[in-house]
Amino acid sequence: MYRVGRGVAQDDGQAVQWYRRAADQGHAGGQFALGVMYAEGRGVPQDHVIAHMWANLAGAQGSELARDLRDRVAKAMSAGQIADAQRAAREWSAAR
Repeated sequence: MYRVGRGVAQDDGQAVQWYRRAADQGHAGGQFALGVMYAEGRGVPQDHVIAHMWANLAGAQGSELARDLRDRVAKAMSAGQIADAQRAAREWSAAR
């Protein structure tokens, strides 16, 4: 609702907070949405490593949109950044 301003004032920062809550609980839709926000720099500084991490996690749960996002973001990343994102995704998964 905050991302598009449906029933509330549009606020990307608030949207990120709610997406993060869902993502941290393992919700693929929240992970994908958070990845989009980082990829676009909406409500957070643009960060392709974090965007890739969240998209990768959502993609692992079957989200084709997330896999597409991960692949698009990867085109703007170095091999080292991709490795960092993959490591972060593994660490996030292991901590859950």
